[in-house]
Amino acid sequence: MKKISSGKVREIYEVDNDKLLLVVSDRVSAFDYILPSPIPNKGKVLNQISKFWFDSLKDVVTNHVISTDIKDFPEEFQTEEFEGRSMLVKKLKMIPVECIVRGYITGSGWKSYQNNGTICGITLPQGLQESQKLPEPIFTPTTKAQEGHDENISFEEVCNLIGKDLAENLRKTAIEVYKKGAEYALTKGIIVADTKFEFGVDENGNLVLGDEVLTPDSSRFWPANDYQVGKGQKSFDKQYLRDWIKSTGYDPEAGTPIPEDVITTTSNKYKEAYEMLTGKKFE
Repeated sequence: MKKISSGKVREIYEVDNDKLLLVVSDRVSAFDYILPSPIPNKGKVLNQISKFWFDSLKDVVTNHVISTDIKDFPEEFQTEEFEGRSMLVKKLKMIPVECIVRGYITGSGWKSYQNNGTICGITLPQGLQESQKLPEPIFTPTTKAQEGHDENISFEEVCNLIGKDLAENLRKTAIEVYKKGAEYALTKGIIVADTKFEFGVDENGNLVLGDEVLTPDSSRFWPANDYQVGKGQKSFDKQYLRDWIKSTGYDPEAGTPIPEDVITTTSNKYKEAYEMLTGKKFE
């Protein structure tokens, strides 16, 4: 058992030749910096939201989850520290592409559209407003950067990178997973404006959904009852924290603790998203 990766939020341990243990911390990142103040229970919320979606979407695509019960974990991980925030997963050959699916026009996509009427080279109808729902969800892949920002790449570049058949399957599956998830979330009062998926292939070459799924860290969640076209939206994700940083001039590099009320509000937004999606009280 050895730790093979420590990311902005997740720790990854190699269990054996074909299994990994993913542990979701309470760390929070913004603007490519890990902030000095953790968000209580954030890791558990993210892990349990992913578990909910992996279970809900398995009729669309196979996923990598083996178990989220610590009794199934290696003995050294059968402790309270890992309870609720970890999953034992199948090791995959990960595809080196971040699969972004956008259902609404917002963020960097809105800026791009204002400049030239396109998002990541995809031409969109004229006259769209900020936060408007797109006629159909679009697939706008990026590279997986180890450091710094991911870079937008065209679908043709994805084809060159992984082959046309796999690229087409990737695009089709990512859009299908987004559509099903977004349709369900809307019935619970949440708009999933856009999201990021990661896929791998198993030993038989089958496409498998991995990493995290439709969480407030990998997606933009908007409350449907406040939704209004033509402006930016309130959110259930860490956008609240990003907005606080921008409005106060807080320097993520400085290492200054974040005020307690901002931490509490951020934590509550994560929990609220979990409870609305699952219909269960977060314990």
